[in-house]
Amino acid sequence: MSSPKNNSRRKFVSNISIATAAIAATPMLSRANSFFKPDEAITVGQIMDMFIKTVPGAPFANTVDTLKAGSKDTVVKGIVTAMFPTVDVIRKTIALNANFIVCHEPTFYNHEDDVSWLQHNDVYGYKAAMLKEHNIAIWRNHDYIHSIVPDGVEEGVLAKLEWKKYQKSRGILLMDPGISLSGLIDHAKEKLDIEKVRYIGDLQQNCRKILLMVGAAGGKAQINAINSIKPDVLVCGEISEWETAEYVRDARAEGMSHVALVVLGHIASEQAGSEFMRDWLKERLPGMTVTYVADGNSLSFA
Repeated sequence: MSSPKNNSRRKFVSNISIATAAIAATPMLSRANSFFKPDEAITVGQIMDMFIKTVPGAPFANTVDTLKAGSKDTVVKGIVTAMFPTVDVIRKTIALNANFIVCHEPTFYNHEDDVSWLQHNDVYGYKAAMLKEHNIAIWRNHDYIHSIVPDGVEEGVLAKLEWKKYQKSRGILLMDPGISLSGLIDHAKEKLDIEKVRYIGDLQQNCRKILLMVGAAGGKAQINAINSIKPDVLVCGEISEWETAEYVRDARAEGMSHVALVVLGHIASEQAGSEFMRDWLKERLPGMTVTYVADGNSLSFA
């Protein structure tokens, strides 16, 4: 999710070299004292704190990672992880007899989850009432999961793509001898269950150095990364069409750069992060039912 107001959204992608150095300097996440007994009552707040304590520099003073519904004191019966806490995801949560949703993106249609403008909106009213009626808590884990080392969303995506073995540093992959742009697109569509992608480039060109920027990093971050990393292809979640796509078009026309662009879609590029979150919670909460619910694409292709 992208917003001009949200500086934290882009901290992890605005300077690839700084991020890489930070990874090298930061010790691996400690799992000590992070487990609960199987029969122990656990609250929403305890689970939130358990994750936040593993993040370098946390808690953050400015973050969108707040409780969007429910109470931190709620005793958790079961957990659902999802990209978006849609109405369908909430219904599945109810059917699973769960009462805590850990999501990656907003609940109420804007980055800050500001609901002041939605007070007379029927869809907001229905969703908020459903959450209250069933005493469901929602915590957005966006800034924190992107800030653990390594980035939890990227780890989930790399695992899904089976590309972890190619990772050289954060966001940078090196395939030797490489893969055609057509082959890369087909692989991503198969592994991430994508019907179609948008792209710029020659389908036969060889892609050896891949720059992976999941989600919506923003045009400036994407363009600066292309300029500094000089990849054969940028694989990203989403773009502003008047920014990154136009830069890549001009770069190819200039002749100095033959960089290709593959736009997976925001959900497709980050949804595996919610699978990572499910596995992270399962490992630390023995006896707790943790279920990943896929949102799928909100848009269809004609």
